[in-house]
Amino acid sequence: MRSTSLAALVATSSVAFALPLAAQDRSFNFAVRAGVATGPSYPGSDEYEAMPDLGFTFGSLNWGRFAIGDGIGKIPSTGFALRGAFNVVGSRKVDDNPELAGLGDIDTAVELGLGVVYRETNWQAFGEVRHGFGGHHGVVGTLGADLIYRPTERWTITAGPRLNLGNTEYAATYYGISAADAAASSFAAYDADGGILGSGAEIGAVYRFDNNWAFEGLLAYEKLRNSAADSPITANGSDDQWTLRLGFSRAFTLRF
Repeated sequence: MRSTSLAALVATSSVAFALPLAAQDRSFNFAVRAGVATGPSYPGSDEYEAMPDLGFTFGSLNWGRFAIGDGIGKIPSTGFALRGAFNVVGSRKVDDNPELAGLGDIDTAVELGLGVVYRETNWQAFGEVRHGFGGHHGVVGTLGADLIYRPTERWTITAGPRLNLGNTEYAATYYGISAADAAASSFAAYDADGGILGSGAEIGAVYRFDNNWAFEGLLAYEKLRNSAADSPITANGSDDQWTLRLGFSRAFTLRF
């Protein structure tokens, strides 16, 4: 009886110690960015406004033997890797932009998706696809490449070209004008098609204070193309689109 009780005690203790260890094998690492940004009041606008800036960066996911990502703050491994894709498109309100009188309002859109990246020590190339929720329900994508420069262990600077694409549903939301909208506004009806909608370049910089906190900055330029550039909305605004954002990010690791 004593040996049976001892065996049960050992088994129970083993499970108790194993559970925390198993939990440590499951973790989700990510960063949340908050700051300020300035950019066009809406896609195709020639007026700029300051706005809050929020961002999300995927770091890593570990689930037992399954692992993806290197973690926030670490120099990524070379080769191919998957990553999350996130973007926010601000709302378009007629009350704030009287030149759009007669057109409908568009709510803020959140775009979520996945991307694939190929990295080397001093450069990277990537592509990503995102689906919109809220203000639009289209599908958009970005192709890009960067040179990577690390002057110190704390600084990372990236710069390179971008090509932005969107399907017809996305293009119609921001650049199309229906017959009803044309009748209620000063714009002519316009059918916007999907495809390549913009090209440009970005330069970004990250300064890491420690493993958790960082300061981030980004300057981006986009030249609207094809249906986006030919839209009467853009003709009334500008096909040159600049964005500047500054903010702080905080890394988190959830263990479960």
